[in-house]
Amino acid sequence: MAQQVLSVAQINQYIQEKMDADPVLTGVAVRGEISNYKVYPSGHHYFSLKDEQATIRCVMFRGNALKLKFRPDNGMQIIALGKVSVYPRDGAYQLYCTNLIADGAGDLHVAFEQLKKKLAAEGLFDPEHKKQLPRYPGTIGIVTSSAGAAIHDMLRILQKRYPLTKVRLLPVRVQGAEAPGEIAAAIQYANLHRLADLLIVGRGGGSIEDLWAFNDPQVAYAIYHSEIPVISAVGHEPDVTISDYVADLRAATPSNAAELAVPDQDVLHQELDTMMTTMANSLLRRLKASRQHLSALSAAGALQSPTRYIQQRRNALLLLSSRLTAQQQEKVSRKKQQFLSLTAKLDAMSPLKVLTRGYAVAQTDRGEVVRSVKQVSPNDNIRVRLCDGNLDAVITDIRSDINE
Repeated sequence: MAQQVLSVAQINQYIQEKMDADPVLTGVAVRGEISNYKVYPSGHHYFSLKDEQATIRCVMFRGNALKLKFRPDNGMQIIALGKVSVYPRDGAYQLYCTNLIADGAGDLHVAFEQLKKKLAAEGLFDPEHKKQLPRYPGTIGIVTSSAGAAIHDMLRILQKRYPLTKVRLLPVRVQGAEAPGEIAAAIQYANLHRLADLLIVGRGGGSIEDLWAFNDPQVAYAIYHSEIPVISAVGHEPDVTISDYVADLRAATPSNAAELAVPDQDVLHQELDTMMTTMANSLLRRLKASRQHLSALSAAGALQSPTRYIQQRRNALLLLSSRLTAQQQEKVSRKKQQFLSLTAKLDAMSPLKVLTRGYAVAQTDRGEVVRSVKQVSPNDNIRVRLCDGNLDAVITDIRSDINE
């Protein structure tokens, strides 16, 4: 009997039918930690579930994913409900999830939150510590793997956007047990020798385990103590590490870090063109104004006929002098009338005016006006003032008109 020969598609189809008929595999609940979680534009969710010993690939289609009441993320501990089957095209089995139930966070997630809380309390994330990035960095240091795609993307973008800047690569391992120490040492070395005006520290995307070096306290403290401003560029947009919190600026991706690090030369050219146009227009306006001013001066009477101009100024001066003289005479006349009026009032109130009506004023030899007989005694000398002179007299007798 000849052995039946099956195609690859047939054998995969056969295995799928066997697994779909197994009641154990068609309604399973699997506990594990999420890793490599991704959401595609189609709305389907792809990830892996792992424990200490194994990993299984998982998929959750858009219809079931829309029913979730929470957003799954790397490091979360969950219970996945669904069935295990084969994807015939690839011949690989995977867990087709219909629902996910949160079952606490994974070990790495817990460690991340604990370290984040500790460093936040120490002030490593404070906005006051963030340094301003140089607008036109002369040299940029990149701390990353020399073999990854991230460095090539950054070099390409930096060269395209701002070719004037120099780039120094400080190659390090970006995952594994030795990675945190190498990354921290590279940052410290760059500061010690002042190798750059700006540092970019990061790597391309990966699982939470791949990115874990950037959640290490050594790297966090090295970034915090760096005198050179640091951009953290780790993974993709959803990936957030401790380095992102400590750095002076977080970039969504390494490519985005290169864009944030330098200005765009095309934009600079446009700005320079705009400035040149503005300066040229300003200069033209100033020249036009100067020409108009020069034309006005050349048409002035002083330049057309200097003697005529001098005569006009002389006439204006004579007119002004006449006005000042008239105003001065008017003011003197007004003050004179005011003076005469005040003099008449003062003369009318003068006590000497009374003497012209036949009265006299008696004064003692000390010049005091005698108002009472008690001020003098017999034989005292007194002076009597009349309207036309003075009389010296001696008191011979004192008589009082008041009966005592």
